[in-house]
Amino acid sequence: MTDDDFSFHATREKPVRIKSDEDIQTFNGSWYRGESTNFIPSKKMLQSSSAFRRFIIKGYEPPAPFIDKSTVVTAFGSCFAQNISKWLLDNGYNVLGKKLNLNSHIIRFGEGLVNTFAIREQLEWAFENRSLEEGLWFGENKEIVLPDDDVRDATKTLLMKTETLIITVGLSEVWFDKVSGRAFWRTVPAENFDNERHGFRLTTVEENRENLEKIVELRDRYIPDCNIIFTLSPIPLMATFRDINCISANTVSKSILRIALDDLMGEKHDRVYYFPSYELVKEVYPDPFDDDNRHPKKPYIQEIMQLFARAYCEDT
Repeated sequence: MTDDDFSFHATREKPVRIKSDEDIQTFNGSWYRGESTNFIPSKKMLQSSSAFRRFIIKGYEPPAPFIDKSTVVTAFGSCFAQNISKWLLDNGYNVLGKKLNLNSHIIRFGEGLVNTFAIREQLEWAFENRSLEEGLWFGENKEIVLPDDDVRDATKTLLMKTETLIITVGLSEVWFDKVSGRAFWRTVPAENFDNERHGFRLTTVEENRENLEKIVELRDRYIPDCNIIFTLSPIPLMATFRDINCISANTVSKSILRIALDDLMGEKHDRVYYFPSYELVKEVYPDPFDDDNRHPKKPYIQEIMQLFARAYCEDT
């Protein structure tokens, strides 16, 4: 199906009709709709071959794909970033760090860096040698991770070689250190918890937007030719520490990040892109999750990765 298969009809007096094959969406045409109007697609429209470009990535699609088999790619930020890394590796792309013995936190623990505070902190530490207090990072096995200089050098080397950086954010709920105000990568292990030292809070749109802007600023300063692709992880909270149900808490948590990303994209930074993996899972696919109601079904993950490649990969 091509653009010509869709037709749009509107006058000030008559309803707006959007036609795709035999499918028609009708909207009231008497309201002023501004210079740009994009209607919600029907389910049948979403099945067309042009649906991804017309209804999902429109407004975010790069002018042309820029990742080829030689492009140095680094991906981290949440467990959904692992899906991107795995797909690129399986299809012959150059994902830096995944096949190398690099002692870098963003490689070894990248799926645990799910909040914008931790991601920003890792980049500031790597590029600017920001002084960090020991004992505030925790690995996936609840071990204390130290800000070692050798690890910092390895992380900086990795980032300096990166030509496309894929960052997936996932949480706006954070545990934080009451003394420094710094956010933890994860929750605090029970044996390390100190009520006088450790706290929990929901971060704001403004805080997350500031972190995202700082990440772009660091890119501009140290690796200006590097592309950044931001994504929002569709994987919901496993649990919330707020005194409300987890479904509502997850909606709020994701909404904060999505608004922050939208604000960032509205600034039209050069070489900064957004891929709508969150929207694909939440708005397009029927019954998208496995029985745990958290992880997207494998066929959908594969399709999302193929759509990612369609937008960004030259060799697809």
